[in-house]
Amino acid sequence: MNATAFDTLAAARELEAAGVARDHAAAIVGIARRADAADRETLATKTDLAELEARLANRLLGAALAIVTANAALLAVAIAGLEFL
Repeated sequence: MNATAFDTLAAARELEAAGVARDHAAAIVGIARRADAADRETLATKTDLAELEARLANRLLGAALAIVTANAALLAVAIAGLEFL
């Protein structure tokens, strides 16, 4: 993934420049870094999405084939029934 990494040093310096004490800035940045890391673990990549799309397409194709097969069988039964009459 090409996501930009969270720049903890820049964030801490920005907080300190805004008047936040250094230890508080470090704590805030630590929390933000952990939250950012947790978010990145749950993000889907383009590859993940492509694989999901392929699996869904295969399932949809299988379902469509099953419907066509069932309809053909019903049609055959209906035709056989008409010929019986």
